[in-house]
Amino acid sequence: MKPLGERMLMFLLGYFIYSLIEILARGYTHWTMAVVGGTVLVFLYDVNLRLQAPLWQRCLLGALFITAMEFTVGVIDNLVLRWGVWDYTTVPLNLLGQICLPFSILWFFLSIPACGICRLVQRRLHTQI
Repeated sequence: MKPLGERMLMFLLGYFIYSLIEILARGYTHWTMAVVGGTVLVFLYDVNLRLQAPLWQRCLLGALFITAMEFTVGVIDNLVLRWGVWDYTTVPLNLLGQICLPFSILWFFLSIPACGICRLVQRRLHTQI
């Protein structure tokens, strides 16, 4: 599969998997969060493909990237457009109610299965039959 096709596959997987996780966890999602989920899985796919690092380092990169994406999208969605997609103001150690340390830690742990999905897809797509 061509690199663009691989990334599109990963985007769609991340888009739908993250949406499902969020719906199961809080009962609903928002289209911008689905886009973030897709973008994050493409990022993790590239990290796993290019970076030969221990899992904890790849997950740390994932958590940092997810937190940065969440902050960026949160500022736009929640503070500028006032869509009210989420609000972490009651969660300890938050920044402008858009990101918080407890969720950044959660993103680290959610990066573990995400990295596993990336490795599985990479093996399937890059193994000669």
